[in-house]
Amino acid sequence: MKKIVYILAFGAFGIITTEMGVIGIMPDIAKGLDVSIDTAGWLLTAFAITIALAGPITVLATSRVNRKWMMAAVLLTFVISNFASFFAPNFAVLMVARLIPAFFHPIFWSIAAVAAAKLVPGKDAPKAVGIVFAGVSIATVLGIPLSTYVNSLFGWRSSFILGGVINLAALILLSLFVPSMPSTLEKGGLNDQMVIFKNPGLWANIATVFIMMAGMYATYSYLATYLLDVTKMESKMVSGMLLLFGAAGIAGNWAAGKALSRNQVATTRWFLILLAVIHLLAYGAGTILGLMAILVILWGLVHSAGLLIANTRITSEAEEAPELASSLMVTFANAGLAVGTYLGGLVIVHAGVHSLVLLSAGLLITALLITLLKFRKRPNVTRAPDHFEMHSQ
Repeated sequence: MKKIVYILAFGAFGIITTEMGVIGIMPDIAKGLDVSIDTAGWLLTAFAITIALAGPITVLATSRVNRKWMMAAVLLTFVISNFASFFAPNFAVLMVARLIPAFFHPIFWSIAAVAAAKLVPGKDAPKAVGIVFAGVSIATVLGIPLSTYVNSLFGWRSSFILGGVINLAALILLSLFVPSMPSTLEKGGLNDQMVIFKNPGLWANIATVFIMMAGMYATYSYLATYLLDVTKMESKMVSGMLLLFGAAGIAGNWAAGKALSRNQVATTRWFLILLAVIHLLAYGAGTILGLMAILVILWGLVHSAGLLIANTRITSEAEEAPELASSLMVTFANAGLAVGTYLGGLVIVHAGVHSLVLLSAGLLITALLITLLKFRKRPNVTRAPDHFEMHSQ
């Protein structure tokens, strides 16, 4: 069973590498296709907006389809998207090639998180889900900087070939080794899941996640640009710093998982405080190469915990509908990512790259204030049946 969990994590790795890989190569895409950096930022913003809009709709619409083959179909669209991006003759075609898989992204994420928990004994479920989320951290460690490095050697188009190969490998492994997962959602099951929307605590956590992700990605989406323009790093050094950022993130993801198991609220608040402080320090140290290099490592250590915190905060308030809850996390996390990236682009145009970190700090502090609000404990409700069961092949 552990092998299957790792395959799901590898699938997550491929998907996140495709989504986030443009972060490190955005300046070269802008130059190669003759568009501004804020326009190139829409490759990430529009991707995230599409995920946000499609999330719960696509998950609910496909909830009666075999879950294994839905994940396989998602990975196939990512393979096609990456190869189509390689051949894109202009920015418009590249944008379309990026948007198509974004519609299906939430399906894989939601199924994988729930499947990982079902594949192991109950007490090991958080660890299994953590392994899937580690695919995201490893995508930050290897996927994003590797895309940036391949770009520095062969050009930005080659980075999409890398993404296509990774997703193709994940598709083959999933098809061969993951058992069939027929949906067991019964008639009326969809209506039973809607009860989660009556929970005010869920909405408070959704607001926290949305603003938190906006704060995280207002700067992170343009981190390569920040290091190039403000810190004056060379391109290859930026690749190395992104690698260190992600490597620190593995340790941060592990530490966050242990902290969340003890106290979700306190972990969330300390995460927001630390990340806001790091952004403020980056404003002062942004032009100092040595200090900024150290700060980027600390930044990665804290930043990587964001998605795990987001998923834990939202799904803990919606145990009756695990897939739907996971899709809500994907939706609002990506909505926050899109808004943050868009606002970051506006700041670059009107106030300069250096001011990005101040925007992020303000958003993170706003999210922190929301966590200080109190809500009545929701009434107990009966958990809905699981959406699928495992069948050996």
